Amino acid sequence: MAGLVVSGTQVSYIGQDCREIPEHLGRDCGHFAKRLDLSFNLLRSLEGLSAFRSLEELILDNNQLGDDLVLPELPRLHTLTLNKNRITDLEYLLDHLAEVTPALEYVSLLGNVACPNELVSLEKDEEDYKRYRCFVLYKLPNLKFLDAQKVTRQEREEALVRGAFMKVVKPKASSEDVAGSPELHYTPLPSASRELTSHQGVLGKCRYIYYGKNSEGNRFIRDDQL
Repeated sequence: MAGLVVSGTQVSYIGQDCREIPEHLGRDCGHFAKRLDLSFNLLRSLEGLSAFRSLEELILDNNQLGDDLVLPELPRLHTLTLNKNRITDLEYLLDHLAEVTPALEYVSLLGNVACPNELVSLEKDEEDYKRYRCFVLYKLPNLKFLDAQKVTRQEREEALVRGAFMKVVKPKASSEDVAGSPELHYTPLPSASRELTSHQGVLGKCRYIYYGKNSEGNRFIRDDQL
């Protein structure tokens, strides 16, 4: 089968532009696959995943999976990556994962609206991401890794105390939203500075405040020290 790569219990079907999991993939590989990589496809549904009952790792990065995502019961799954999909409803996803993937230890949701950081929206900052991590760990307390970072003891303790109050609200759809809107490419530069032929200065506002408590620049220099 074109595009299929099998190595022991690892199965990869990457970049084949499929919108659903091919039936023959489950029929031929479902009974032995422990790791399944379906990244860089056009998946909108995981209907054929029920054939892969022994999965321990599932890679679904760079697809078109949204808030209607439904996973079958996967009792052995410990690793799930859903980077760069179309997930916006974080609480629904976490409740679903808690129900069908009880052994989950590693989850990555980077590149989804449900994961608030500056790679998705310039309106988000580090505090938004910290609240998101706290809420995820409250819902999935057995996680050892979230996104690209190891879960710390401090994060776990904070999630127990404050996690229930850190709910990330699903953003409301705007009338300007279009299903086929182009992908947002992250850049830290103001929009007016991206034109290479323009030599005008650009003044931008920064959301961060630096207090300089530990900076050498915070000291005064007397005349006799010059």
